[in-house]
Amino acid sequence: MDYNSTLNWMFLQLPMYQRQGKTAFKKDLTNILAFSKELDFPEKKFKSVHIAGTNGKGSTSHLLASILQEAGYKVGLYTSPHLKDFRERIKVNGKMISKKSVVKFIEKHKPFLESQHLSFFEMTVGMAFYYFAKNMVDIAIIETGLGGRLDSTNIVKPEISVITNIGLDHTQFLGETLPEIAIEKAGIIKENTLAIIGEYQKEIFPIFKKIAETKNAELQIASKEVTDNFETDLKGSYQKKNVTTAIATAKALTKKGFEITDIHLKNGLQKTIENTGLLGRWQLLNKLPQVICDTAHNKEGLQYVLNQLSQEKFDKLHIVLGVVNDKSLTKILNLFPVTATYYFCKPGIPRGLNAVELKETAQKFGLNGNVYSSVKTAYKTAFKKAQKNDLIFIGGSTFVVAEVV
Repeated sequence: MDYNSTLNWMFLQLPMYQRQGKTAFKKDLTNILAFSKELDFPEKKFKSVHIAGTNGKGSTSHLLASILQEAGYKVGLYTSPHLKDFRERIKVNGKMISKKSVVKFIEKHKPFLESQHLSFFEMTVGMAFYYFAKNMVDIAIIETGLGGRLDSTNIVKPEISVITNIGLDHTQFLGETLPEIAIEKAGIIKENTLAIIGEYQKEIFPIFKKIAETKNAELQIASKEVTDNFETDLKGSYQKKNVTTAIATAKALTKKGFEITDIHLKNGLQKTIENTGLLGRWQLLNKLPQVICDTAHNKEGLQYVLNQLSQEKFDKLHIVLGVVNDKSLTKILNLFPVTATYYFCKPGIPRGLNAVELKETAQKFGLNGNVYSSVKTAYKTAFKKAQKNDLIFIGGSTFVVAEVV
């Protein structure tokens, strides 16, 4: 198998939540535990920080990884989903796993993967943990895929567990209310292990406190631990909370023997993109006209992004918009400005919502524009119509952004 055929096998033969949705979701750790045993328990061979949350967990993971790299540590980073290349999910010191390593891993373990019917996410988690152990990383930053309690990453025994915040996303899997979702996310809190809460939310903090108490786990609120005001190269205004969470986590690691100074913090935060290769967070793609994309895709995330968008200076606003079919449109479309011109499109995955349906629903909220056959066609049309002092925003889904970055 070459790299492309290996990826095709991974993507198409076995379920992948990001592409298919609910049919690929497994509420069970049996498979990943069996795979861990098959791989000789790689997650036990490196230290880790485990990060969950509705929004910000990806950015926080990259910020923290960059800080640790600046401090001289060999850092594994596991995140999902990827934007352009599957290998973005598995990095050591910002360098993606090699194509050869992906192919060799799948070839070696394919009989087990087939016989056990592992999901795409389960095999990817196993691959990441094996790769980090093989490369003898000093520490790995592990982002959950979905939820926490029953997420495949939740077999690690981390130095610190981090929960960035709780919002109403993936409710078909995690629960219909914030408390229900909080219980799932809090499943990453481990016995006698520090848990850091990135954003204090009055409604659900008692849940974290109760679960932490039952596990004899210390609980910290990031905003109460951090007074520093470091800048970052991640330009979204919403990154302030993620920076605070990353700093709080880095400082907590110093109490566990990691040597991290203010210089490491400052440089790590300012070189996050350079050190880790993070894409799609308030990313400037063009200056005249200004083109900005962002992967925010739920109510809480879009509120921050669209608020920042409203503060930008431009003559006219063009929005290339596409979403996946399991989003509650009524909860997000009312956030978008009615003064913009819309370019409705469908992200090129099975979960993508039909652009005609998106337009019809959007019109009920006063959002007007035309339907386009693809994300790229929508973007090219917007770019052609925009004047140099206009602004084009691309978003609504990680997969829309993935097609243009």
